[in-house]
Amino acid sequence: MGAGGRMQVSPPSKKSETDNIKRVPCETPPFTVGELKKAIPPHCFKRSIPRSFSYLIWDIIIASCFYYVATTYFPLLPHPLSYFAWSLYWACQGCVLTGVWVIAHECGHHAFSDYQWLDDTVGLIFHSFLLVPYFSWKYSHRRHHSNTGSLERDEVFVPKKKSDIKWYGKYLNNPLGRTVMLTVQFTLGWPLYLAFNVSGRPYDGGFACHFHPNAPIYNDRERLQIYISDAGILAVCYGLFRYAAAQGVASMVCFYGVPLLIVNGFLVLITYLQHTHPSLPHYDSSEWDWLRGALATVDRDYGILNKVFHNITDTHVAHHLFSTMPHYHAMEATKAIKPILGEYYQFDGTPVVKAMWREAKECIYVEPDRQGEKKGVFWYNNKL
Repeated sequence: MGAGGRMQVSPPSKKSETDNIKRVPCETPPFTVGELKKAIPPHCFKRSIPRSFSYLIWDIIIASCFYYVATTYFPLLPHPLSYFAWSLYWACQGCVLTGVWVIAHECGHHAFSDYQWLDDTVGLIFHSFLLVPYFSWKYSHRRHHSNTGSLERDEVFVPKKKSDIKWYGKYLNNPLGRTVMLTVQFTLGWPLYLAFNVSGRPYDGGFACHFHPNAPIYNDRERLQIYISDAGILAVCYGLFRYAAAQGVASMVCFYGVPLLIVNGFLVLITYLQHTHPSLPHYDSSEWDWLRGALATVDRDYGILNKVFHNITDTHVAHHLFSTMPHYHAMEATKAIKPILGEYYQFDGTPVVKAMWREAKECIYVEPDRQGEKKGVFWYNNKL
């Protein structure tokens, strides 16, 4: 890994792939957040309402066109061709709606406009449409950004220590077991996280559920807005019920349900690959600080989907450092800070499917650093 931090992945060998990937530095960086911010052109921090809406409206137009084509022309297709057409619709619509999800996520970071009420209104509408409890997730996700890389306080994809691996873990550490685990993770992982805090940090004092206003995830000031989030979800569910009653359950599943499953799958995949990598450290309370935690993320390359997903995939490091920056400035900001970040910047251009399988194979648990004296720094391992 040289200047600019582009990671070199060695050719496969009989050794574990983690042996071929250089770890990111885990020492306190020789730069500050202020120095990084000074390197970024000031206009990158400016939010534009017309420009933000232009991306949202474009996504809505494309999604509406896909829906129109499916409702108008798919019934006219012969059956063998209609199967292909539906598969294409599901994939394309799922990708475009993932872009809508990303913009609503940006609203939760107050990166859509200079007006919090506008951000919350747009975010509530479009996250609710995708069955995401906007305020509930906004607050838990904000805590994820405040505690990234912390084994005690991070909110999502918190890795297990070896001592916490269940007895049956070793029986899943094989191709069939990994296939089953990844399938469950990408189909049910998102609703399980929202409803039961699966893969999240443990909480004391109650049921950690994003739909529960009295969940320990939230403080008293936030609880009213959890009710608003729930009302948004119930309103969309009622609309889906009416649609299914009028057009049939099969129609609702085909036009909305399957694309939503793809959105949820992409959401889990993107988040998983942003925060799971053999080169990334995690920290306990003796070592963790905000800057090192924020740098414990990795940018990935999804090809053309980088643009469809509004670059949330390949500018995630900059996003964790400056989460109120609009997505349309994140590429420029990333280029500006890479020379300063140096080896602290992580980019992995491994094809997504290959990277997903590698991380599932190599990143089973974390254990303390065995190569140095930093016992509060933890690295991934897979030897059960």
